[in-house]
Amino acid sequence: MASKSSAAKREILSASYYEPFISDASKSQKPDLIRGLLPLESIPGMISILMGKPAPQTFPVTSISVNVRSPFDPTKETQLTIKDEALVEALQYTATKGISSLLNWVDRLQQIYHNRYSGDEGWGISVGTGSQDLLYKAFNALLNPGDPIFIEAPISTDAEGVRTADLRSMLESWPESRPRPRAIYTVPYGCNPSGTTASLERRKELLSLARQYHFLILEDDPYYYLYYGEQERPPSYFKLEAEDGHPVGQVLRFDSLSKILSAGLRIGFVSGPSRIVDAIALHTSSANLQTSSTAQAIAFAMLSHFGYEGFAKHTEYVSQYYRQKRDVFEAAMTKHLAGLVEWSTPVSGMFIWFKLKLRPTATSPEGDSAALIRERAVAKGVLALPGTAFFPNGQTSAYVRAAFSLLEPKDVDEAIRRLALVIKEYNAEGEQM
Repeated sequence: MASKSSAAKREILSASYYEPFISDASKSQKPDLIRGLLPLESIPGMISILMGKPAPQTFPVTSISVNVRSPFDPTKETQLTIKDEALVEALQYTATKGISSLLNWVDRLQQIYHNRYSGDEGWGISVGTGSQDLLYKAFNALLNPGDPIFIEAPISTDAEGVRTADLRSMLESWPESRPRPRAIYTVPYGCNPSGTTASLERRKELLSLARQYHFLILEDDPYYYLYYGEQERPPSYFKLEAEDGHPVGQVLRFDSLSKILSAGLRIGFVSGPSRIVDAIALHTSSANLQTSSTAQAIAFAMLSHFGYEGFAKHTEYVSQYYRQKRDVFEAAMTKHLAGLVEWSTPVSGMFIWFKLKLRPTATSPEGDSAALIRERAVAKGVLALPGTAFFPNGQTSAYVRAAFSLLEPKDVDEAIRRLALVIKEYNAEGEQM
């Protein structure tokens, strides 16, 4: 991790750089006066008669307790209790961007894992009700109706991530009469659905294209901490953009606690250029005021109890858990689906994306998995997701996405056995025609 002094030398993109990226709807949105003044309540000596907060003495909750496993010894549990001032904060309205304790913890997390320093680099953080909440608001802040955006579709990626050569060719031949996309949405680790983790070289190439053609990288990274590859984990775009001497501020990063603490807490956070993060928070202030302060307080209680060393130990456990799940699933595929499907081994996340070797149809020379998965596989008692669900235009696809996060080995084996039977029966019908 670089020193604070070296981080301070980084050049940043100016606030005015982002104005062309902000949508008309976001520009026209007026700040909530109460929400805008709320942070001033924390000034020492300030007496506030600003907001109609309910009196905490009237709340019937006297404490909140959760039991958590030790990341260092899974046989040991600790009871964490939220009480006193922390409880008042957990039950009360709070700042739109999040409770300060959680924001500060996350800020330090970004320093440790991504070598980024918010105070010196023109970026900020906002907590959201899951990263999907923040993504929705980011799209709202950056896109007008009808605006184009680059997204990952399986046809634009391979085992190394986004096909940057294809993207460069597309950008070079982009018609002058059409506006170029102002952003690309990408999931660089354990991509859903492809399971792909982008290589370092592809990341560098994509970042270079973003700078050259002035588009933002929306880095949706719920599987960052679920990396279990043999090689060292590649740097995030958020980290990478600060390592090559160029101005920082091209990346808007989305993190989630859903895969590592609890999906039900619905806690995510966005880190990126302050102008855009502020626009997201402005949307929150008028839509749902804030993310649940109770959920935030529980998340912070766990994170602060773990500490950063415990957090690293816990996420290592999580990643290795999913690696074992992947190994079981892949072993069943090798046993039952050899010769019937093609796939690349994922090194992060909880999905395997595989191509069925199907007889061609009138509309697709590679075949179409949709009816086979939705009807025939269901009839055999196995659920999966056909590839067509991941294409914006609903085009035919021979691919299938399978999640390996939950099943026990015997159920994995049976599910794959049933799927193999479906594929064999389907292809055999074509041979009889």
